[in-house]
Amino acid sequence: MAKGQVHASELAKKQKQISVAEFFEKNRHLLGFDNARRALLTTIKEAVDNALDACEEARILPELFIEIIQLDERRFRVIVEDNGPGIVEKQVPNIFARLLYGSKFHKLAQTRGQQGIGISASVLYGQLTTGKPATVLTKTDPHKKAYGCTVKIDTMKNLPVVKDAHEEEWEEKDHGTRIEIDLEGSYHKGRQSVDEYLKQTAIVNPHATIIYTDPTAEQIIFPRVAQSLPPEAREIKPHPYGVELGILMKMMQRSSEKTLGAFLKNSFERVSPRTMKEICENSALLPTMKLKAMTREHADKLMRGIARSKIMAPPTDCISPITAELLEKGLRKEINAEFYCSTTRPAAVYRGNPFIIEAAMAYGGEQPSDKSVRIMRFANRVPLLYQQGACSITGAVQQTAWRSYGLQQSRKQLPVGPCSIVVHMGSVWVPFTSESKEALAAYPEIEKEVRLALQECGRKLASFVRKKKRIKDESKKRSFITKYMPHVAEALQELLGISEIEKKDIEDKLSEILEAERGELQEIKVDNPDYDPEFAKIGRETESKEDVTEEEESENEEELSKSKKKGQQTLDW
Repeated sequence: MAKGQVHASELAKKQKQISVAEFFEKNRHLLGFDNARRALLTTIKEAVDNALDACEEARILPELFIEIIQLDERRFRVIVEDNGPGIVEKQVPNIFARLLYGSKFHKLAQTRGQQGIGISASVLYGQLTTGKPATVLTKTDPHKKAYGCTVKIDTMKNLPVVKDAHEEEWEEKDHGTRIEIDLEGSYHKGRQSVDEYLKQTAIVNPHATIIYTDPTAEQIIFPRVAQSLPPEAREIKPHPYGVELGILMKMMQRSSEKTLGAFLKNSFERVSPRTMKEICENSALLPTMKLKAMTREHADKLMRGIARSKIMAPPTDCISPITAELLEKGLRKEINAEFYCSTTRPAAVYRGNPFIIEAAMAYGGEQPSDKSVRIMRFANRVPLLYQQGACSITGAVQQTAWRSYGLQQSRKQLPVGPCSIVVHMGSVWVPFTSESKEALAAYPEIEKEVRLALQECGRKLASFVRKKKRIKDESKKRSFITKYMPHVAEALQELLGISEIEKKDIEDKLSEILEAERGELQEIKVDNPDYDPEFAKIGRETESKEDVTEEEESENEEELSKSKKKGQQTLDW
């Protein structure tokens, strides 16, 4: 061995397994904790998502209490309390202090949480920045005491560390959960604030009551406006079109079925006995073939057979849409406009996963006409406030030809005009671009459905814009005619020598002829009884330059650059 050369056995001694908690400890930006302001929002978001999911699964109308207490200049205490079913004592440590642990990852039904990372990542961020554990209190039965404890994460093992476990009275709650996390953060008003997030959450979750106290001790109440829960999303099995070869082989290994035919019928959605036979025929495999005898080559043939078979789209009762009516109602409460429209698209499928796209628009009124349209994005009833430029919803908005619908637009850029656009995607599995769950991946099927929803709203908008232009043109013509009526009457008076009274009669008759010939002039005005100015003001507070951190400025510039680059690439193609 040459001098100075290190043997492979020495290098091998340095290699060791990394726990998922250790990985995210060093890469917390992947989870949405890349700056202080966003970290505070992400913590609130994850706790609220869990609370709403728990209440809906237990069929309880949600009532959430959220409080942010400022401990010093950089440290805050976040408290989120719900009236959900509570958590059994055994599961408390794993739910709050173990990454990639949860009940939703393998569940094909619409839920806000997906990965089993969110709330435990918030606990991890809190212990990293303050060294303090999270405090949990939960109650499952009105006749029993509540269970409380503090939890931290052992990042070397990705396991919870529980201390101060005890029982206590919680008389004001029959059931529910409360979590407190101390963390480093930054609280500001504005479009990407906690206030804006909770307001948008209230818009798309009208069945929830949210009581929020900000660090200045100001309390905001978002009252429940719907007295019934959304339809319960049914859990479904995988669809054959959405399964890849490796997943199919794993499913066969874990299945308790004896034959291939029974496996296909009982493990997948939309596989009837007739469809099962068609798949087997197209795969050149027998339905009676023993499942344990299936090799990789057999599985590969089965995949090709599935692709050649006609299989019904997956059912959509696993999705709970907001509905076009409620989406538009929420928009009316937020924006005082002249025109509103909304639509819910029929269910579609990407990679075997069913999804629904809903869209709404508000045009005119108090909105600025010289700025880009405002886009509000939602996924499974959760607002997406960051990474707008990286989201496929934004891409679909840019790819839509808005000039046809009455808005100004440069090539492949966001349209300009007095307009706000809302897009919601509901699915059993939302394809986020990262673990922070702030932007949707650019699947062609999803972008197509978003464009179709926008075009449907756009056609309604174009009809309104044309009508508004016709009324404006008619008003202009009438103003010219009305302007010269007195001069016509005056000329007739001079020619015919009529009196002032007769001159006035001529003016009145000319006005009557104008109304009879051209009809009554319509008037377009802002008339929205649902508009709530106090509600709309939340999140619109002016941000000073000092309120925007360097990290956020950098992120905004990066998103704008990505957006422009994407448009340029499209142009080059």
